[in-house]
Amino acid sequence: MIRHLFTLIWNKKRSNALLLVELLASFLVLFGVTSLIVYNVNNYREPIGYQYKDRWVVNADWGQVPDSLVTPIWQQLKQRIGAYPEVLAVSSSSGNTPFANGTSNGVPTYNGVKVYTYNFWTDEDFARTMEMPLLEGRWFDKSDVAAAVTPVVVTRKLREKVFGDEPAVGKLLIGDDKTDKRRIIGVVDNYKRGGEFEKVEAGMFYRAHPGDWQNALVLHVQPGTDAQFEAKLMKDLGQIAKGWNLELTYMADQRENQHNLSLVPMIIFLVVSSFLLVNVALGLFGVLNVSITRRRGEIGLRRALGATEGRISRQFVGEMWVLATFALVLGLLLAGQFPLMHVFDLDARVYLIAMLISVVVIYLIVTLCALYPSRQAAMVQPAVALHED
Repeated sequence: MIRHLFTLIWNKKRSNALLLVELLASFLVLFGVTSLIVYNVNNYREPIGYQYKDRWVVNADWGQVPDSLVTPIWQQLKQRIGAYPEVLAVSSSSGNTPFANGTSNGVPTYNGVKVYTYNFWTDEDFARTMEMPLLEGRWFDKSDVAAAVTPVVVTRKLREKVFGDEPAVGKLLIGDDKTDKRRIIGVVDNYKRGGEFEKVEAGMFYRAHPGDWQNALVLHVQPGTDAQFEAKLMKDLGQIAKGWNLELTYMADQRENQHNLSLVPMIIFLVVSSFLLVNVALGLFGVLNVSITRRRGEIGLRRALGATEGRISRQFVGEMWVLATFALVLGLLLAGQFPLMHVFDLDARVYLIAMLISVVVIYLIVTLCALYPSRQAAMVQPAVALHED
C-alpha cells in the first residue's frame, strides 16, 4: 500500500510540483521561526540573576565639570539618596546597568584558555541593591581597596566555561598584559543584563574606585513609591549636582522595552509563517477536491470491487502524507546543515527541536486538510460514480 502511494505520487510529480515547493517553503519558514522561538524560550528559562522590580536608575552626565569635582559630588549624591526612608539600598555602577545599551568587554585567560566576558564596575553595595544570589565566596568590601591583586567577582557561566566543576574562588585570571592579574573572590549566578531573552554570557564584576567609569546610581525603593517622591528626589539631586544632566528611569520599564525588541521579530515571522501555511492548506484542500472530482470513476470502481469507505479515505490521506514526506525530506536535508555548520552559533538541540516541531506541524496541517475531502471521496456511491463515468 505504502509503496503504491509513493509510486502514485512520483508518477504525478509534475502536477504536484507547485504544491511540493509550497510545502518545502512552508517547512523552511516554519523551521526558521520555530528555531527563533525555541532559542528564546530556552533563554527565558534561565534565571536572570537579579531583581528589577522597584529598581530605579539615575544616569548622570557631568559635561564640562572638572574631574577633580566629580568624585566628591558623586559621593554626595549617593549619600543623599541613601538617606531617604523610601530608598532601601543604593549603589554606584558603570553605565551598563541591566537593560541599558552600553557594553564593556574583555578576554582574560586562565592556563591559556581565553574567555570572552562582559565587564561591569560596581561598588560594595551593588549585590545587595540588586539582590544577586552569591554562589561561592563573597562580594566586594572595604578590604578590597588595598588589595595587591585586582579582586573580581565572576558569574556562574564564566566558572563553568573556565573551571568546569572546580571552585573558582582564589584562582587568578590574566589580562592582555601578563602582569595584569585578577583574583576571583566570589561567584554570582548568571547575570543577564539584557533581560530574560538574552543568551547567558560570562560576566565579570570589578570594584569601582573613585574616578573609575561610574555614571549610574541604582536605587532599590520601597514598593509603591510614587512619582511624588521621584520629583522630590530629582529636585534635591539637581541642587547637589548643579550643571549636571540627570535622568531617572525605571528598570521595569527598560525591561519591557527590551522584551518588545525580542518579541517583535518573533511576531512578524509568525505572521508571515501563518500566512504561508494558510495558503498551503488552501492549496492542499483545493488539490484534493479537484483530484476527487477527476477520479470519481476510479473511486466508484474501487468501491464496486469491495474497497471500504475507510480504505478510500486512508488512501487520499496517505497520498497527501507521501507528498508532504517528499517535501520534508528535502527540507530536512537543508535544515540539517544548520547544526552541522554551527550557523548563528546556536546549540544543535535548538535546531533539532525546531525540526521536530516543524515536521509535526506540517503533517498535522496536511492531515487536517485531507480529512474532509477524503471523507467526501469515501461517501461516493459506486453505482452513481460508474453511471456518471
